[in-house]
Amino acid sequence: MSAVSALSSGNARAVFGRNLVGARGVNLWVMVSGFFEPVFYLVALGAGLGGLIGVVALPDGREVPYAAFIAPGLLAVSAMNGAIADSTWNVFFKMRFMRVYDAMLATRLGPLDVALGEISWALFRGAVYASAFLIVMQCFGLNLAWTAVLAIPAAVLIGFGFAAVGMGITSCLRTFQQMDWIQFALLPMFMLSGTFFPISLYPEWVQWIVQALPLWHGIELVRGLTTGALSWGMLLHVGYFAVMVVLGLVFTTRRLRALFLT
Repeated sequence: MSAVSALSSGNARAVFGRNLVGARGVNLWVMVSGFFEPVFYLVALGAGLGGLIGVVALPDGREVPYAAFIAPGLLAVSAMNGAIADSTWNVFFKMRFMRVYDAMLATRLGPLDVALGEISWALFRGAVYASAFLIVMQCFGLNLAWTAVLAIPAAVLIGFGFAAVGMGITSCLRTFQQMDWIQFALLPMFMLSGTFFPISLYPEWVQWIVQALPLWHGIELVRGLTTGALSWGMLLHVGYFAVMVVLGLVFTTRRLRALFLT
């Protein structure tokens, strides 16, 4: 208990509240820009390319329209983008240039408060993106099962995992050029994790690599919920992100403590 109290004052909401107040002064288009990218992909590929592809087979053998296949993948990507945007670049500026965390940790706030507060804000943004995208899917008739409503908490879990790990990684980076490494890792994952086509099209050894990536687990989880293709294997996806969250929080807290309190 004493170890936890040394890391946290139980006031992570103060960090979240600061971000909420700061967001009021930000251009609205900056806040919502992360939502439009997957919508554009859905319209261009789902409606355009989908007319040529037709249907895609799910693991349970059912066939769904191509738009209904890629939409849950794009929803998972939307949650990831919202979480990553705040847990990487925003954290980088606060840490390296604005020196916000130096001031925060000079108060009663502990490194765990800062980590949870920043990650909570990233989750909030990712949840807003995911909720809005789920509404778009509903308007297009792409939610094929009532379990689609569970895609929102699934998206929050996905965002939590990416935000926790993203903030920890960002704490290790010192230059703008190093920050580009994050995008260098995210773009191939976005394109290859089964967002646009089944990974069964890959050679078996490539499939194993893809199945180790977090976005693949997120896409499979959301796709199962929106299409009704439920299985016990979805618990594996949930467990993957649970482990990702715990490891990310521990790593981020230790990094903040090492950077600002030693």
